[in-house]
Amino acid sequence: MAAVDHLVPIFEARGYSVPAVKVSVGFPSTGGKGRHLGQCWSSKAAEDGLNQIFIAPHLKTPLDFLDTLVHELVHAVDNCESGHGEGFKKIALDVGLKGPMRSAGAGDHLKQDLIRITEKLGVFPHGRLSLPIPTAQKAPKRPGAKCAKCGYEVVMLKKHLDLGPPICPKDMEGMEETGEWDVIA
Repeated sequence: MAAVDHLVPIFEARGYSVPAVKVSVGFPSTGGKGRHLGQCWSSKAAEDGLNQIFIAPHLKTPLDFLDTLVHELVHAVDNCESGHGEGFKKIALDVGLKGPMRSAGAGDHLKQDLIRITEKLGVFPHGRLSLPIPTAQKAPKRPGAKCAKCGYEVVMLKKHLDLGPPICPKDMEGMEETGEWDVIA
């Protein structure tokens, strides 16, 4: 990938060797579509023995992409051995990342290098994906019953809803409906 080829000298100038990697645009395995910008898989996990890097498709600019790619290449140099710990931190700081290591991004000097690289690379071959805005869809509360005296609760089976709320086994009084009882089909 051309972007990796342009980033390798930044690592080499600081004494690090970037292994062969495969870079794809895709969502992380953790499922956090909007939370994670990138993910690097260890070469040990890949059948071909190469680190696999995924960059989130919702990144907007080439600079965002390169910034995330540098972070993930640090993981590749470390072969994902350190997580965001000391080994990762040393490499990250050496190549110019700053901030908390889990979200480390380009410092001022590295950012200038990345801007120059985006100019060399030309048109960004990626169309940003607009992720749907998550809406809280509250699932209907399962039908149940609760004793007003002692608080004992039960979940009702759909096939028994037509019988009404049961009697509390402790207080021997009728229990109150809770949740959605209008699911009788």
